[in-house]
Amino acid sequence: MSVDLDWAEDLARYDLNRPFFKEQSIWAIWLYRLGRRIDAQQEGLLKKISTVFYWTLFRLIETLIGVSLPKSASIGSGLRIWHFGGIFIHPDVVIGKHCTLRQGVTIGNRVENGGVPTIGDNVDFGAYAQVLGGVRIGNDCKIGAMTLVITDIPDGATAVGIPARVIMANHSHDSNAMNAYRNATNL
Repeated sequence: MSVDLDWAEDLARYDLNRPFFKEQSIWAIWLYRLGRRIDAQQEGLLKKISTVFYWTLFRLIETLIGVSLPKSASIGSGLRIWHFGGIFIHPDVVIGKHCTLRQGVTIGNRVENGGVPTIGDNVDFGAYAQVLGGVRIGNDCKIGAMTLVITDIPDGATAVGIPARVIMANHSHDSNAMNAYRNATNL
């Protein structure tokens, strides 16, 4: 059996000895990675049985710890979830590498069949942050606790509030993106 490098990077973010016994959130990440491996299998009886096993565990883990990471979502390696519970990710969401989620985070659409967010690399979400609709959050962003993101956030920015507003931008990133954000939001 080959090594799942994404799973190895996820484990490395936990920096704990035996995280399966100390962090329930790792259960959801493990199941997500397992589901992706099952989807990559060749069609046949083993894949069908594995898929039934996956969906049974998915519903059990979703109910027990309140984390929903559907296998159809595209989530980069190095995912870290601090404080499990109330975390829901839309099946079509794209999340980059080394992102951090906290309790209560929702990343999904605003309306049925509407667009879903695309999240860059190294994005850190505070507790109960909500990202809704076909928005893009750039790389190296911080989204504050209880923030509602319904517009694009440029690379390197920190966003807070309802609705989100950028309070700080990392000037090492593209200043044109920050200027476009300011113009679009009348800041």
